[in-house]
Amino acid sequence: MPAHVLILGGTTEARRLAADLAARPGVRVTTSLAGRVTRPAALPGEVRTGGFGGPQGLADWLRAHHVDALVDATHPFAETITANAVRAARATGIPAVVLRRPGWRPGPGDRWYDVPSLAGAAEALPGLGRRVFLSTGRLGLAAFAHLHGLHFVVRSVEPPEPPLPPDTRVVLARGPFTVTDETELLRAHRVDVLVTKDSGGAAVSAKLTAARDLALPVLVVRRPPLPEGVQAVPDVAGALERLGLAAGPGPGKGQEGPG
Repeated sequence: MPAHVLILGGTTEARRLAADLAARPGVRVTTSLAGRVTRPAALPGEVRTGGFGGPQGLADWLRAHHVDALVDATHPFAETITANAVRAARATGIPAVVLRRPGWRPGPGDRWYDVPSLAGAAEALPGLGRRVFLSTGRLGLAAFAHLHGLHFVVRSVEPPEPPLPPDTRVVLARGPFTVTDETELLRAHRVDVLVTKDSGGAAVSAKLTAARDLALPVLVVRRPPLPEGVQAVPDVAGALERLGLAAGPGPGKGQEGPG
């Protein structure tokens, strides 16, 4: 059984895994956050904030803090962090698990258009609508900053930094949001197209249901691929099994959720 587990966090899965591990006698759990949110919710176990300085810095931290297992439970689009985690784990020989909730798939009535990147979404937008709910996170807005003649609604926990599209309305709010919440937002701002990343999970999918109910087109930015040779587990139970802790007392057992 690992004595010290480092979780690269920021998702609900990371929180649930930390809660499960922190409840186990003899297990020390540390969650690392990127620090992009100034007031994150409290987490079980120990918490560190900020980057490591690339894969070498992370490898050095793993050795210095006697980490026995590493779990990458970051956002599915945290491509650089995942690559660094895989390289650091291989360099140190420390077992590593990548935890990724499954992506979304369209159902009956959905009008989805898959794009490979934010730049691809920006290119496709003018042909689909003029009033855009841009639900891609505050760090990716620069990809749309050159678009004129479109009105953007951007929802964020904290104010986004420029560059922003010229005509942007920022809505500050923290989820989770219900289908009713999302429907009211889309109607109030007369949105005619939604742009979102394929984050997966139920708690952030209400906007997709609202868009379906209103017959709105949705541009879905698909996830970047995992590093070569890496296979992710889809939920907390899978991560615990990989760690050799499939059966246990913690609240994370068998649970999965979005972040």
